[in-house]
Amino acid sequence: MRLSIERKPIRINPDPKRVIARFFFNGNDRAKEVIQRVMSISEDIAFGIVSPLLQEYSKRHRNITRALNRHCSKLKPLFTELEIDYDTLTVYRKLLIGSYFTHEYSIESAAFFNPSIVEDPDQTELHEGQRRVIISFRAVGEGHISSITFRRALIDQANNITVLPAGSYIDEAEIVRNAVYNKKLFFDKAAVTQIDINVLNELESKLDHHFEYANLRRIIIDSQKLQESDMKKLEYDKVLWLADSYYEIVFSLDTDISDRVIFPISEYERKGIEDARFVHFKNDDDSTVYYATYTAYDGSLIMPKLLQTNDFYNFKIMPLYGAGAQNKNLALFPRKINGKFAMISRIDGCNNYIMYSDKINIWEKPIMLQQPKFSWEFIQIGNCGSPIETKHGWIVITHGVGPMRRYVLGASLLKLDDPEVEIGRLKEPLLIPNSDEREGYVPNVLYSCGALVHNGKLIIPYGVSDSSTAFAEVDMTELINKLIADKKETDKAEKKN
Repeated sequence: MRLSIERKPIRINPDPKRVIARFFFNGNDRAKEVIQRVMSISEDIAFGIVSPLLQEYSKRHRNITRALNRHCSKLKPLFTELEIDYDTLTVYRKLLIGSYFTHEYSIESAAFFNPSIVEDPDQTELHEGQRRVIISFRAVGEGHISSITFRRALIDQANNITVLPAGSYIDEAEIVRNAVYNKKLFFDKAAVTQIDINVLNELESKLDHHFEYANLRRIIIDSQKLQESDMKKLEYDKVLWLADSYYEIVFSLDTDISDRVIFPISEYERKGIEDARFVHFKNDDDSTVYYATYTAYDGSLIMPKLLQTNDFYNFKIMPLYGAGAQNKNLALFPRKINGKFAMISRIDGCNNYIMYSDKINIWEKPIMLQQPKFSWEFIQIGNCGSPIETKHGWIVITHGVGPMRRYVLGASLLKLDDPEVEIGRLKEPLLIPNSDEREGYVPNVLYSCGALVHNGKLIIPYGVSDSSTAFAEVDMTELINKLIADKKETDKAEKKN
């Protein structure tokens, strides 16, 4: 007998009107030509062009003048080459130049999917049985570039879900680069990216055991000046791109959660930030913090990364290291197990692994946990977010890929004090695409990056064919009983064979 799954009558759809003002650059030569053209017009003409622009685009952006000024300032080296004193430019001419190096990017225009859900840090002014949650999404725009966006929602006593309206403006964060790098870890990661070993050895010999971004950048610039080959200079750039993978971002306190977007920042994630799996993590001292594992992608290299926040305004971001920090699908357990951090991963693209670590950013010695067993997951099995703790064990929502590359959701139950032991596993999918969910950006795909228990029900937000997000719920008692019963039945059948 199949489990009873209730699909919620709610769907979150992408909104192409949600745009950010991005820096646009088409090479040094063309940029210099544009700057010279703008410099050739009078102040009155410059004001006449930029004034209506500001009036129009201030209705679409929180602070368009800040964006235009920031984009103009990125061109300072070109002004120097053109022998133009940047500091003498008038306010309106800077804004006008900035506008020629700005374009609007619709972050949700292509797809809006793969949600994760966690409890909101703010649980004030709620009635008994209510819960405020934050849902993260993978938003995809032009060029298939992925970013992380958010919505806030309220779950009531009857598990009805109300997603609060999104704000009118989207805001990118301010970037802070104040990391101190561990030399060994940094260059171990650099070796994995296949950067020229001679370049790595040279830079490593010039750096202290711990170093800062500014020191590395200075050494790289000095080394590049001695190189004639553009290809060799590019190898030095790659090291700087890796250093750019460590950063902090800060959102303005006057932004709604729905107005905050985490957009690719470093070169190693320029093709997207994929499938963030948020988890509300409990430390040994009972304090809590939010982590998210996600995949950074540059078009060829996959780099697993970790994001940390306490309030969803300030985020720290760093790469993950080690033999277990490969490929996609890393999901952190919500607390330590036997004194160690624990993580599920899919390092080979096909099977689920589990691993433990004393340090949250270093993952070695992955242990095989699950392999595809049923026809609906013969291609691969992976997790759909962080494991959920119950008194019966850890519930892991899985995804399976079967015939016609149809993605479905499954579920497993792992032993509480030894999650290497599988004590329950559904033999049939928990959730499959129905007739209303098969069409979209990528047909026949259901996928989730996290679920949550509320009022005895497991609430699962899921991406619908990579185009929108829906919700389903299942009774926890029924699910656990079914997990254990199916496992026993499967084990019995395997013994007979």
